[in-house]
Amino acid sequence: MPNIKSAKKRVKIIEKKTLRNNMIKSGYKTAVKKFEEAVNAGKIDEAKVLFSEATRKIDQACSKGVLVKNTAARKKSNLSKKLNAAMA
Repeated sequence: MPNIKSAKKRVKIIEKKTLRNNMIKSGYKTAVKKFEEAVNAGKIDEAKVLFSEATRKIDQACSKGVLVKNTAARKKSNLSKKLNAAMA
């Protein structure tokens, strides 16, 4: 445990930020799972809606610093490939 006042404050701030990051990460992972389930079930119309939601969540995670820009781009690209393959 830290003894210095500023170090104690940093510990509190880090805990808050960790919870926020985990919430954002969980949200985009859930959106991606829902999309993949719809694609695997063959529900193309539902998958299109879930694709836009998943990409929005990934962009939010990227803007908040939870995901790196290139990682977010790669994840969105993979999702679009799955959607295009399912539509074909």
